[in-house]
Amino acid sequence: MNSEQTTKGELLERLDATRAHVAEQVLNMPAAARRRSHVPSGWTPRGLVRHLTLDVERVWFRAVMAGEPVEIPQGYDGWTAPETQSDEELLERYAAECRLASAAISDLPLDAKPAWWFEDGGNPPHSSLRAVLLHVIVETATHVGHLDICRELADGGQRLVLDEPT
Repeated sequence: MNSEQTTKGELLERLDATRAHVAEQVLNMPAAARRRSHVPSGWTPRGLVRHLTLDVERVWFRAVMAGEPVEIPQGYDGWTAPETQSDEELLERYAAECRLASAAISDLPLDAKPAWWFEDGGNPPHSSLRAVLLHVIVETATHVGHLDICRELADGGQRLVLDEPT
């Protein structure tokens, strides 16, 4: 295995671990807390999962990097989860989109250029798969932090418990 494959593999492992943290925090949160906002801006944990599914995984990997024609939500629509959709279905769609996203970039080298960008959107803000992977890792990790806070506010649950100072 050459160093580029190793580096890409390491980036994908980190992304997969962060993706798993998303699902873990949502599943461990009380069901009612998944459907209500914990912050003044109004997003819910369910809405955040849908945002990661459609606006992050689908857009960055399948549309931008692979050039696949995919449906992209407009505006805040990607941040709202349909009330009729179960939590299990929402998380399965996230997992499925993550699998599709990983498959879409599996044969691309880290220096691959974006295959698509929004019409009248200027130049893409990230010029390679490496840059897109780093962007998605940071964005997903940032949102995992948001979910960690929501979980702690909802039921006191903490993923990382620090010892109390002595």
